[in-house]
Amino acid sequence: MIRLRSLIFNLGMWIMVIPYALLTLALIPMAAPKRSRIIAGWARFVVRWLALACGLNYRVIGAENIQDHPCVILAKHQSAWETIAFQAIFPPQIWVLKRTLLLLPFFGWALWALKSIAIDRAAGREALKQLVSQGKDRLAMGLSVVVFPEGTRIAPGEKGKYQIGGAWLATHTGATVLPVAHNAGEYWRKNSLLKYPGTITVSVGKPINAAGMKADELNKMVEDWIESEMARLDSL
Repeated sequence: MIRLRSLIFNLGMWIMVIPYALLTLALIPMAAPKRSRIIAGWARFVVRWLALACGLNYRVIGAENIQDHPCVILAKHQSAWETIAFQAIFPPQIWVLKRTLLLLPFFGWALWALKSIAIDRAAGREALKQLVSQGKDRLAMGLSVVVFPEGTRIAPGEKGKYQIGGAWLATHTGATVLPVAHNAGEYWRKNSLLKYPGTITVSVGKPINAAGMKADELNKMVEDWIESEMARLDSL
């Protein structure tokens, strides 16, 4: 039954990618935050469809910590779920992602039109300069910037190396940082088509003012909070 329900969900989700991707391209002349709010309709559809088709819901702890101004959101990365659901949870946003994702038909086009920050991770210092330059531009547009410090999806119970990019962006722009933990990987696993019923918990930490902080100090603070919160979520 899980296989059938997951198949039905996947078909519905991907069918809806095409019209929303084309809509994203059509809305390029529109102001970025307004365009992002409209396109987030796809994400809101997906999370509702996920609940209906697969019985997979979510709840948010610490919703009062979500800011009404653009932030740098530093989050755990376990699943494709958060790349979708964050659009329904947080204000208008873009993501820092690997450049090759822009080559995907329809989905990649939409990422480009939404002004996501696509970087070459192997570029080292140049990638950090690009991240700060483009991140400052997106924040000024009224868009939050979502960064997954571990860089790739990490299986539940495991921990990746926290890269400094997101903290570097925040300290070089003086942005507010929101650390976010969640257990989506327990229900929507990496490289799996199956979606298991249950309730994903998203925990939003207290905002951190990055002004005057060093990037490595901020990165360690975020890492410590996210990993301790992950352990707490696992014990619930």
